[in-house]
Amino acid sequence: MTDSSATASASAFQGDSERAIHMEQLKRVELFNGRAAMIGLVIGVLTEAITGSGIAHQIGLGALTDGYAACRTQFLPFCF
Repeated sequence: MTDSSATASASAFQGDSERAIHMEQLKRVELFNGRAAMIGLVIGVLTEAITGSGIAHQIGLGALTDGYAACRTQFLPFCF
C-alpha cells in the first residue's frame, strides 16, 4: 500500500466516523425536540381546560380564530 492510498483510506474512515457521530447527535436532538413539543402541547391543553381560553388565545393569535376580528382585518378571504 502506498502512502496516498493509506491516507485516502484513513480519511474515508474518518469521514464515516464523523458522519456516524453527526447522525447520533441529530437523533438525540430530534428526540429532545419531539418530547419538548409533546410536553408543550399537553401543557397547552391542560391550560385550556383550566382557563377556558384556547391555545391560539394563549399565544396571542386569538383574533385569527375569532370570526369577526379575522374578517374585519381581512385575514380570512372567505368571510360571510
